[in-house]
Amino acid sequence: MSGPGQNSPRTPGESSRDDARWAALCARAPDPQDRFVYAVKTTGVYCRPDCASRLPKQANVSFHDSAAAAEAAGYRACLRCRPNEPARGPSDAILRACRVIEAASTPPSLAQLAAQAGLSPFHFQRRFKAVVGLSPAAYARAARAERVRAALTTDGDVTSAIFDAGFSSSGRFYETSGERLGMTPTAFKAGGGDETIRYAVGDCWLGKVLVAATQRGICAISLGDDADGLVAELTSRFHKADVAAAGADFADTLARVIALVEAPGEAHGLPLDVRGAAFQERVWQALTRIPPGSTASYAQVAQAIGAPKAARAVARACASNALAVAIPCHRVVRADGALSGYRWGPARKQAILAREKQAKP
Repeated sequence: MSGPGQNSPRTPGESSRDDARWAALCARAPDPQDRFVYAVKTTGVYCRPDCASRLPKQANVSFHDSAAAAEAAGYRACLRCRPNEPARGPSDAILRACRVIEAASTPPSLAQLAAQAGLSPFHFQRRFKAVVGLSPAAYARAARAERVRAALTTDGDVTSAIFDAGFSSSGRFYETSGERLGMTPTAFKAGGGDETIRYAVGDCWLGKVLVAATQRGICAISLGDDADGLVAELTSRFHKADVAAAGADFADTLARVIALVEAPGEAHGLPLDVRGAAFQERVWQALTRIPPGSTASYAQVAQAIGAPKAARAVARACASNALAVAIPCHRVVRADGALSGYRWGPARKQAILAREKQAKP
């Protein structure tokens, strides 16, 4: 039996696979289709890729397809994540905690949640953020806001909805209602009824482009093949708002957006009405700092916003972006460089990236 750290040279294929596994390890977001463990030659221990232990140096890490393979190489199982035991779904305890938070009228404390998961508060908080992308407290706030959202669609009044959701005062909720609902609670209860949204559809090299704006700025830039379908999606999103085709005075806005789509790497200076939760907006701001013609992985974006274990949450924020090209979510790819999903189709994502790279000095 070879001792820990005595690894044979890697083939090019193994090197590429190990690079992808290292990226997944850094993000604490392993691919469910790639079951592996990692070993650290300086400690002689092997772990699951989502283990809460400190990230080792890459030079000291080796990857193995199974616990048996790691043990055959001379490593012993980590006592924290117990990688030699049957897969228990490392996120199961976290998902159960999410259900507890969602059902509680008063958010449970970190100590209570950690005790239920069988972890220390420190490790529970760390693992929760790695799986969910938010702290337990932030998730609790989001869950309460979601209860308000649901209550506002009923016949009850706004104040009752806020208190019934578990907020200690209406003032506490109103402080963040814009980022939680995208508008005031009263406007949301009306289904966006006091919102005025004007839109126009034009042609661009990627097909059709819909541009919609409120008084604050552009709230949607959508790409597609069918104008009617783009309009239907907009009206569904703001189902009770005053949504109507814009007049001639909107022509300049439409032209500026089409120009941006034609040259996606150019600065635009367009006024944007960005609507998202605080975490989403942090991600979207980070996307605008990726240079045109370049790409970043979800893990790299997570690192850039100070949440290195929130790669999955970054991916969800990218998928929620409603402003094509203006907020360049097309510049975010998988850790191995492969294109991932795109709200307006992967073919468009590839085409936009190719055009940016061609224009890159």
